[in-house]
Amino acid sequence: MSQGPRSGLAAVSAALLAMSRHLEVRDVLKTIVASARELLDAQYAALGVPDDHGGFAQFVVDGVSDDQWKAIGPLPRQHGILAAMLQEARPERLADVRKDPRFEGWPAAHPDLVDFLGLPIRDGDEVIGALFLANKLRSAGGHPPHPPSPKPEGGCGFTEEDQELLSILAQHAAIALTNARLYERSRELTIAEERSRLAHELHDAVSQKLFSLRLTAQAATALVDRDPTRAKDELHQVAALAAEAVDELRAAVVELRPAALDEDGLIATLRTQTQVLDRAHTARVTFASNGFRALPAAQEEALLRVAQEALHNALRHSGAEHVAVRVDRRGGGAVLRVSDDGTGFDPQKVRRAGRHLGLVSMRDRASGAGGTLTVESVPGKGTTIEMEVPGG
Repeated sequence: MSQGPRSGLAAVSAALLAMSRHLEVRDVLKTIVASARELLDAQYAALGVPDDHGGFAQFVVDGVSDDQWKAIGPLPRQHGILAAMLQEARPERLADVRKDPRFEGWPAAHPDLVDFLGLPIRDGDEVIGALFLANKLRSAGGHPPHPPSPKPEGGCGFTEEDQELLSILAQHAAIALTNARLYERSRELTIAEERSRLAHELHDAVSQKLFSLRLTAQAATALVDRDPTRAKDELHQVAALAAEAVDELRAAVVELRPAALDEDGLIATLRTQTQVLDRAHTARVTFASNGFRALPAAQEEALLRVAQEALHNALRHSGAEHVAVRVDRRGGGAVLRVSDDGTGFDPQKVRRAGRHLGLVSMRDRASGAGGTLTVESVPGKGTTIEMEVPGG
């Protein structure tokens, strides 16, 4: 490495911090590769994540342009040096990779690689990737001659110090990659659970509406000849039921496709959803906010989901003319309030109302985010659901 000890340590620290910032697997891979190439003064760097079929599920490169990469063609297979790193799980440091007996060539558009340093990325006993560098840059800021050639004395341009540094990067890469995979898996499970819940609700709501539509349409058909007036009334009911089914579908679509909290934030997401619901329902739906400051992602998601559940209850069950959603800052945290002027219910009948209105689910969400949920309702005088979360 060309940097002094202090600047080199700062560069390593910056690289490790950069790895830990990303949660998406692809972003983690790109950061690892770019950091390794920069720190070890290499012309090329790559990282492959193996699949179960003798190839790579993902393969990220740095130092190769998009046009070059397209010209090279499909992802490489696990053969030659790459296979050795994955199967034997040991470092490979070579003066000229082309002269190694395991070398099997590469596509015509592939850049020439000479000196080579590769390491497996391990999670315990499992090899989860292969990280390698090629063509050590011989001078600060310079590139090796083209085609590149090994050092005159025949030694590898990458030193033992380079190998030790890459080993440190590989260890942290394993942690970052494992964490990113766990995050994506957790997110997938959360999405799957949420979609399953919504699918059940959608099935129940729309099935009931369609069943009613079918019966009402059959009644209208039977009455057309002998009682046209009653048949007309039944057809009006068909239209009303169809409109309700459309409202149910619109509300479900809004909940299935919320704006990304990471991009828009809680306030913008809630404002958009209440505007859509206001257009989709006869009840007036409003939103207001004051002094809110961004919270950890888990808390904002919990607030959003509780707001969605409370809105769904108010619009579907309460018969309200007005539903108001409000988010305010409270201390270092926030409080969400969803109020309606609908029929209300008796909070004493907790078991029945809790199942019917999803109160148990809302309380679980609030508790999971470190917050509390309170419900105030009086028959004939509406309902207010309030969720408070502390500061992060």
